[in-house]
Amino acid sequence: MTAAKPLAGFEERWAEVRATRVRYFVAGDGPPVLLVHGLGGAAATWIAVAPPLAERHRVVVPDLPGHGGSSPVPALPNLNPFADAVEALLRREEAAPAAVVGHSLGGVVALRLALRHPDLVNAVVLAGAAGITSATRLAETALTFSTLVQPGRRLARFRRSIARSRFLRQAVFGGWGASDAAALPTSVVEAFLAGPPLHTDVASAAAALVRDDPRAELGGVRCRCLVLWGARDSQVPVGDAFEYARRLGADLRVIADCGHLLIGERPGACVDAIEDFLGDSA
Repeated sequence: MTAAKPLAGFEERWAEVRATRVRYFVAGDGPPVLLVHGLGGAAATWIAVAPPLAERHRVVVPDLPGHGGSSPVPALPNLNPFADAVEALLRREEAAPAAVVGHSLGGVVALRLALRHPDLVNAVVLAGAAGITSATRLAETALTFSTLVQPGRRLARFRRSIARSRFLRQAVFGGWGASDAAALPTSVVEAFLAGPPLHTDVASAAAALVRDDPRAELGGVRCRCLVLWGARDSQVPVGDAFEYARRLGADLRVIADCGHLLIGERPGACVDAIEDFLGDSA
């Protein structure tokens, strides 16, 4: 089953990568940018960030294996297969070296890509990146429970009703995801709930995330980095942002009154931060 194209103005494409069929989207011209979504997400979660970036950049947005329209990888001992999957897309699209922006789990994938294929990455942006707090026993329990219950899949059938109701937006995304969930745009809410019905293997990604603590290897990241965080992120607290910035020698920008889903809650601030950083990098 495939969903309607989630990113207006983007071309849907497919690639066979090491026995995995990967769906991805491409638009724009200019210096390349790769956007990597988080656990349980899909390319659609970049609905408010990808189009404005495509005005100045060649933007590539994949569904990670097991997420959205992409099939799962045969085995996922860690997040390296995800990094290798997006590496293949960059080579296929001749979109390297690229700036890689990763949200949550996508942040760890971005780091793995920079470590394994440094020739393909000229900048990394970690947006509410997992990899530190997510490696704790408490996080493992929460992720295991979430992948068993699959709340996103259960709620997705009601996504239009949720998107149109301030009360339901707050009930679904408040507390864990957004600082002011009731104010989330309807298009963003529908986009965040569009991927779960298509997912085929989020559990393996969750288990790999818990096992994948990149901190000991961060000294090997050679490109410039930006750490971008929501000040009220309850999933990966802002303390993680400071640790990433310190270990990477990275710039840090904290978005006020913003939760974990910063790319949907404050997309304008995210785009401005990314553009400013990439302009400085250039």
